[in-house]
Amino acid sequence: MTMEKPKLLLHSCCGPCSTAVIERLIPDYDITIFFYNPNIDDREEYEKRKETQLQFLSAYNKNIDNDDDKIPVKFLEGDYIPEDFYRIAEGLEDQPEGGARCTCCFQLRLSETAKIAAEEGFGLFGTTLTVSPHKNYPLISQLGNRIAEEAGLEFLDLDFKKKAGYQRSVALSKEYELYRQHFCGCSFARKIQEGV
Repeated sequence: MTMEKPKLLLHSCCGPCSTAVIERLIPDYDITIFFYNPNIDDREEYEKRKETQLQFLSAYNKNIDNDDDKIPVKFLEGDYIPEDFYRIAEGLEDQPEGGARCTCCFQLRLSETAKIAAEEGFGLFGTTLTVSPHKNYPLISQLGNRIAEEAGLEFLDLDFKKKAGYQRSVALSKEYELYRQHFCGCSFARKIQEGV
């Protein structure tokens, strides 16, 4: 018999980053992935990442079907409105990766995750963003905790890079044959990375 576990709304930036995070959290939480990424401003890229997320969840859930201690991971897609990202990024287009534009982007995605968590009856929300070695954990922690306090929720404040989380996400992505992107998603970061 499965004990009732805390319901967690887990913002996911992409399937590969979610792999090791889900693996780590699934023994203790009833997880719903919240795929909300208006920063991915190329529709084709957005759909590719969403399909990769769904591909992983489908395969992973099949693997846990016979485990009474684990509840299948659910999926919820947020509104895809790149204009929301452009609005908060206005004037920050030339910022380096990890700068003020990224801070605004983290805040946008965490705020929407908290809003949906409150509306859907989740007391707890988190994000897979901290598994990336390119993402600023102290900043995400500060934003998440502040947003949680304002929303009357709890933020699952974990640095998923620890315990070799990123390396595990790479290994799981290979195991599940997942598409791994090489930029965060926004066209500004892509131009900087590609030297355009």
